[in-house]
Amino acid sequence: MSIIIGGTIAIDNVSTPTAKAENLLGGSAAYASLSASYFCKPAHLVGVVGHDYPEHHLSMLEDRGVSLTGVARSDGESFTWTGEYHENMNDRTTHRVGLNVLESWQVEIPAEIAGSRIVVPANMSPDNQIQMLDQCTAEQKFVIADTMDLWIEIASERLDEVMQRIDLLVINEGEAREYAGVNNLILAGEKLLEKGPRYVVIKLGEFGAILFGPNNAMFRSHAWPLREIVDPTGAGDTFLGAMGGYLASLGGTDFSFEQIRDAILRGSILASFTCEDFSTRRLETVTEQQIHERLEGLKAMSHWD
Repeated sequence: MSIIIGGTIAIDNVSTPTAKAENLLGGSAAYASLSASYFCKPAHLVGVVGHDYPEHHLSMLEDRGVSLTGVARSDGESFTWTGEYHENMNDRTTHRVGLNVLESWQVEIPAEIAGSRIVVPANMSPDNQIQMLDQCTAEQKFVIADTMDLWIEIASERLDEVMQRIDLLVINEGEAREYAGVNNLILAGEKLLEKGPRYVVIKLGEFGAILFGPNNAMFRSHAWPLREIVDPTGAGDTFLGAMGGYLASLGGTDFSFEQIRDAILRGSILASFTCEDFSTRRLETVTEQQIHERLEGLKAMSHWD
């Protein structure tokens, strides 16, 4: 089973209260495809980079099972993000966003990967998400989408169109409240289901996630407890990609509530590794044994009679 993930590929510059790093691999689809590759190879990445994009970032992705067939090259400058995290590592300030090649990017999916049956339009404009879905040719597919507050604010009608075409929405708690128009997260999850997806996952950051499904089904997961967070950039995208990659590894496109639950747990574990270093540095070195150990640890700390 193959997976295709579309979205941004960025150059990030990140500051925290204790450190700073520049020219990092960033972007929603970059994190998600690397994370997905731990469960499903190849993970097909769709996006655009400029002439200045560091080649070693792309080589790293390829070495770990990410296919770059769908990555377009542009003569322009790459998408960049510069931000600063504050003391609690939850709040951050964006200092600069350089859209650059993204301003005129139109999604183009090569025919050889268009039949992928797990489709992930990661965090990008609803117009780009719709372009991606229009070009995915598999008759039976499972679609997982992400979004952000910007699109909720300026493109809610187009986002509503996306909701009608997906199976699973992954969204953080602030965005869930804004998009659903309610403060209570349980009501927000129920209202988001009414927009079209069969499943909704609301991310709670360091406090885990809530899964909503058919017939009032609900599951609350914990996050892996970290004693130190170095850089949380991309943790949500890692979560998304790991979910998609795990589901792709199962085969099929009609997943049960329990299988979505198990995907969430793997997403939480992969996201915990992302937070332990800048960019994808820690994620690049994770082993299957380390993933297994944290899964077992999460199961043990969540179990009760």
